[in-house]
Amino acid sequence: MTHELKTPISSISLASQMLQDPGVGKTPETLKHISKVIKDETARLSRMVEEVLKLSLFETEKSTYKMREMHVNELIEHTSEIFSLKVANKGGKMTTILNAKNDLILADEVHFTNVIHNLVDNALKYSDKPLLLTLETWNEKENVMISIEDNGIGIQKEDHKRIFEKFYRVPTGNTHNVKGFGLGLAYVKKIIQEHKGSIKVDSEINIGTKFIIALPTLKYIDYER
Repeated sequence: MTHELKTPISSISLASQMLQDPGVGKTPETLKHISKVIKDETARLSRMVEEVLKLSLFETEKSTYKMREMHVNELIEHTSEIFSLKVANKGGKMTTILNAKNDLILADEVHFTNVIHNLVDNALKYSDKPLLLTLETWNEKENVMISIEDNGIGIQKEDHKRIFEKFYRVPTGNTHNVKGFGLGLAYVKKIIQEHKGSIKVDSEINIGTKFIIALPTLKYIDYER
């Protein structure tokens, strides 16, 4: 892991030195190439740091969360605002359906936001055609439900039970540009479970994937923290 972190840092450092070196021609093509290296390697480093942070969460016996009241509908709306441009750039469409009347939960804002963003980001990563992405909320008994549904490449049934395992990577066929160490969905499940919730997946190859999260609303939560 240390070596993998050093590689993008070295690339960014070298690119910066080239910008400062008077002996390097500053043609538009050269500047475009250098800026692309910096952008790509910064993104790669950011992904690695995120994976390290996820891994550290697993290695901690009891995680510490900063719990506060959150409205799920507001989080879903905000997520849609953040990702709608990315979806549109891939020729897709993002839809939000906010039917939950009681959407108030007790959650760690940073970690739970990461959960939703992680699932939406996966939909973008594992899509081989214009993405149709739907985020929906509703209530079932004491729970607020969240579904994130896409029309991506799908997941084989034999992988459904394993996708939440730490370090497990689902075979992606011709999708070569997917990065990460297989911690994303394991992190998602851990955070949801430690928020007294549950997550399940319904997916079919070449049809798409739907993740459904159930979380107790604030009225029904009994946290011992």
